[in-house]
Amino acid sequence: MYNDAFEEDDLVAEVELVAQARYSRNADLEDGFNDEVVVSQQPATVQIPDGVRNFILFFYRNVLENNVYELHNVYDTSFNKLTDKYYTKQSWPEAEIIARLVNNDEVFLTLYRELYYRHIYGRLTPTLEHRFRSYENYCDLFNYILNSEGPVNLELPNQWLWDIIDEFIYQFQSFSNYRDRLKSKSEEEIALLRDNPQIWSTYSVLNVLYSFIQKSRINEQLLVSKKGGDMMEAAGEYGARPLYKNLGYFSIIGLLRVNCLMGDFVLALKMMDNVVLNKKALFARVTACHVTAYYYVGFAYMMMRRYADAIKAFSNVLSFLQRTKPYHSRSYQSEQLARKSDQMYALLAMCIALCPTRLDENIHSQLREKFGEHISKMQKGEEGIPIFEELFQYACPKFISASGRLDGTPRADPYTIYMKTFVTDIRNQIKLPTLRSFMKLYTTMGVDKLAKFLEMDPEELKMQLLVFKQKSRQIKWVSGDLLDGEYLPTSDLDFCLKQDVVHIAESKVGRRYADWFLRNINRCEDIVASLEQRA
Repeated sequence: MYNDAFEEDDLVAEVELVAQARYSRNADLEDGFNDEVVVSQQPATVQIPDGVRNFILFFYRNVLENNVYELHNVYDTSFNKLTDKYYTKQSWPEAEIIARLVNNDEVFLTLYRELYYRHIYGRLTPTLEHRFRSYENYCDLFNYILNSEGPVNLELPNQWLWDIIDEFIYQFQSFSNYRDRLKSKSEEEIALLRDNPQIWSTYSVLNVLYSFIQKSRINEQLLVSKKGGDMMEAAGEYGARPLYKNLGYFSIIGLLRVNCLMGDFVLALKMMDNVVLNKKALFARVTACHVTAYYYVGFAYMMMRRYADAIKAFSNVLSFLQRTKPYHSRSYQSEQLARKSDQMYALLAMCIALCPTRLDENIHSQLREKFGEHISKMQKGEEGIPIFEELFQYACPKFISASGRLDGTPRADPYTIYMKTFVTDIRNQIKLPTLRSFMKLYTTMGVDKLAKFLEMDPEELKMQLLVFKQKSRQIKWVSGDLLDGEYLPTSDLDFCLKQDVVHIAESKVGRRYADWFLRNINRCEDIVASLEQRA
């Protein structure tokens, strides 16, 4: 669900809140964790730097105290600085090595392993054993949170909670793609994968996400909030705790992503029924979550041929990223955000080529700078098809197969399926940009004359005119849930075919843009006249 009135002040307040928490402490690592030397109780063969040892003790103490403020700095800043200093080419110490330092606290060790395996996935190359053990660690963590007697006494920063859900889905996606690459595996690896079908199974991943949503009653809370009520009225025992509420909320965004990865774009948008976009919401506090939500909403719209809605989604989040760039550019996730931003510009370029739309000046300028040549080529008929394929390959998510290929049944690669589906739709309308450019020059034109300009048969032209008529109208969101919409014109041209003569007129969309242009021209002329009088 959208809300067109974007609350600028609310957004700035949220960004300042996150930025203040993240950057209020810029003390050097050498000052923060090297003052106190702790005697190692580990085997002599294991060397843990003093800074790392002291960091783990400080980390552990703040987890016990549920000190979310300090945990945010530890998680978001200190851990990454120590990684860059000591562990760029090797893994962090295993949990068993640091266990005595933290009194064998299983909860903390489970959280530590989550960071340990995430570092391996992000900086190193995970083995099959790493993939298995990471899955088992997530199971331990989620079982502790979901199946304990009553809500657990644990508080973590929003950023970490989002990253837990995000990384869980990423590792599921990575394992699914790894599992399907059978040619590069030995018989022993294939046998091991077949003997453990429950590891990173689609059912288990979906079960976790739905369990968090159900446990937290987050959909009920959001529904009450949409109606103007207090979310706490529907929270229940678990939903009243920030840990469960946030994990439930982030699981909704996670299901949006998972369903897009599996190609169910309708169900993906259905997951967002109770989430209000463009409002002061929980995802606005975590930039990566904000970007993920809009990326997958926009991509789902694009694959459903609702290009106008996809353009709106991409434009909204790209505008947000431009305004908040000074804040997130200092984040450890800045490179990921920059790459995701470039991918959304690529998707936006394809949507603009298919459904020309007026954009915000800043977004339009960036789009022309990054993909101006691509847009021009995509509007030149058949030679634009390879450009569409190139941008789609660059910007689309890594699709997965829900069932895999271990049973020996031959299946097409998911990426190939969705690429062919997308390109087939492009081929059906590949001549429309050229047709549109000629029609913008005339108010009436005979079919035979227009056919000569386009170098095609008059009967084929009539068919292309019907395609143009159909493609110029789309289901477009007006109000309600994301799947709702009205069948509206999206082109700045309207026409009718009568007795082999094409009658062309500006549509309401085109007239609205023309009126806006004239109003602003008159305003500029008034300003110039006023200045001349003063002079």
